[in-house]
Formats: sequence, C-alpha cells, structure tokens
Amino acid sequence: SRRQRQMCIRDRIETTFTPPQPIDTVPPSIPQTVWMPNPTKATWLAVVFPGGGQIYNRKYWKLPIIYGGFAGCAYALSWNGKMYKDYAKAYLDIMDNDPNTNSHLDIRGLSNYPENQQKELLRKRKDMFRRYRDLSIFAFIGVYLISVIDAYVDAELSNFDITPDLSMRVEPAIINDQFHSRNKSVGVQCSFRF
Repeated sequence: SRRQRQMCIRDRIETTFTPPQPIDTVPPSIPQTVWMPNPTKATWLAVVFPGGGQIYNRKYWKLPIIYGGFAGCAYALSWNGKMYKDYAKAYLDIMDNDPNTNSHLDIRGLSNYPENQQKELLRKRKDMFRRYRDLSIFAFIGVYLISVIDAYVDAELSNFDITPDLSMRVEPAIINDQFHSRNKSVGVQCSFRF
C-alpha cells in the first residue's frame, strides 16, 4: 500500500509538473519593411542634380543612359557650335570683298565652285549648323526633362501591384430581371482579379 501511495504521488507530480521548455536561441523574425520612395523628393533631387532622382529611387542602371544622353548632346552642341563659327566667319570674309580676309579658303572643297555658288553654299551651311546647334540645345533640355519625369514616374509607380495573380475568370451566371420577378436568364459572367 505504501508503494501504491508513492506511485500515486509520483503520477500526480508528473502530471502537474511540466519541465521548463528550452529557450529558443533564434530571435523572432523582424518583418522586413519595404522601402517606398517619395515622388516629391525624387522629383526635387532630379531637378537639383541630374540623375539624383534615379539614385534616390535606387535605379542605378539608368544613370549611364542619362549621362550618356547628356554627353551626346554636349558633344553635338560643341561640334555644331564650332562648325557654325567657322562657316559664319568664312561667310563674312567672302562677303566683305576684302582680299586680306580669306578664311573661306580654309573650307575644304569650296574652291571647286564658282564664287557666286561659294557664297550661297557658305550661307546654307552656316544656317544649317546654326539650326543643328539650336536643336542640340533643345535635345540637352529634353534629356534633362526626361530624367526629371522618369524620377517622378518611377517613384510614383513603385507601389504598383505587379503580382502574377492578375487573372480573369469566365463562369456561368443566373441573371435576375429587376422589372419582372419571374424572368430569369442564364448568361456568362466575367470577373477580373487585380
């Protein structure tokens, strides 16, 4: 009987006593916050510093495109500006009929034409290079504006849902007529899931 009491007490202790659970050594996972750029800040950074909005939006791959556009426009502006100055000086020299001003002789291939055609050719080329120089300035401004617009749009669309669960489901449906309670129709229902 003593043995039975000891077993009974041991059973009660075992059922009421739970050994301490080992403490988990891995801390609970901290939820990762998704970084969302501010469109206003991205726009102002792009205005102040070309490419700054793309850096802020973390789209570093766009920087070579933007700076390549700026470099191309700067080269075109420099080249067309130099050619315009050369042809403008040559045109002024040929028009003044002064034998001491002869920069028009430095233009390659110009001596193959008669003098009246030389004047017209120099005038046309001078106007052409001035137009190209002006277009290069507009292209430079255009690349700058595109970089600002791109920074804004990229920041604005950063929280756009691009999950692969965009779907359409087509299923049969029973359509109730509002005006006639007895009339019911069978049709097809399309539902889009965004």
